[in-house]
Amino acid sequence: MQTTEFTGGKDYVLDPELSKIVNASIKLEMPLLIKGEPGTGKTLLAHAIAQNLSMPLIVLNVKSSMKAVEALYQYDTLTRLNDSRFGDSKRDVSNIEHYIKMGKIGQAFVSDTKTVLLIDEIDKADTDFQDDLLDVLDQMSFDIIEIDKTVRARHRPIIIITSNAKKDLSDPFLGRCVFHHIAFPDAEMMHRIVLAHFPDLDRRLSDACIETFYRLRSIRGIEKKPATRELINWVRILLMDPKFDPKHLAKNDIPYLGVLFKKSEDYKIVSRQVSGAY
Repeated sequence: MQTTEFTGGKDYVLDPELSKIVNASIKLEMPLLIKGEPGTGKTLLAHAIAQNLSMPLIVLNVKSSMKAVEALYQYDTLTRLNDSRFGDSKRDVSNIEHYIKMGKIGQAFVSDTKTVLLIDEIDKADTDFQDDLLDVLDQMSFDIIEIDKTVRARHRPIIIITSNAKKDLSDPFLGRCVFHHIAFPDAEMMHRIVLAHFPDLDRRLSDACIETFYRLRSIRGIEKKPATRELINWVRILLMDPKFDPKHLAKNDIPYLGVLFKKSEDYKIVSRQVSGAY
C-alpha cells in the first residue's frame, strides 16, 4: 500500500516543523505554498516528496507571460491546419480532441496514478493567473471549451507551490493554501545538509567551508547572496581539486569564487576582499 506520510529524502534534510506542515497539507488535501529566498530548497522539497512517496513528479515552471489555460491544456491549431492541408496524417481532422494536448496541470489530473504537482515560482505570474487557478485547484476540474468537455482529476495530486516572494500573492489565493516559509539554514543545519550530500566529508573541512561561506554571504553590497546549492557545488569542486587545502580558506585565499557568485558586480565586490587564488 502506498504511503502518504512524508518522512524526508535521501539528500533532503527535513526539519520537524516543515515535516509537520507537509504532512498536514497532504491530509487536508490543500496546496502547500512554500516561500523563501532562492536556493533554500523549495523546489527540491517537491522532488523529495515525490521520491519519498514513490509518486511521479510533474513540474509546471511558471513564466511571466503564462496564462492559466496553458497550464491546463493547449489546442494545437497549427498541426490541425497542416493535417487538413496535406492530408497525410492518421488523425481525424474533424475530431478536435485529437489536437488537444494536456498542460502540466492537465497531465496531473488525467494521470492514472496519484502525482506530486510542483507549481514553481508562481510569483512570476500576474494576479489573473493565480485567480484563474483557484477554482481549478479547488474543484479539481476544468473545461476544454473547444470540445465542450470537463476534465476531472482521477486522483487529487499533492500540490506544492513555490514563491520567491518577489511579488505579493492575492489574498484569495493565500487563503486556499497551507503556508510555510523556509528560512535560510543556520550553520548547524547547513552542516547536516552538506553531510547529506557528502557523507564522508571530514568535519574540519566542512566547518572551514561553511564558515567561509557565511563570511562571504555577509559582505556588504552583495545583491545575490550564494545559496545552499552554490555551497554544495563549491564543496564538490573543492574536493575535485588535488591542490586544495582548507588552510587556504583561513588565509583568505578562496578559489572558485565564480561558483558562489553569479553576478559580475557581486564577484567584483568579493574579489576586492579576498585573493581568490592560492
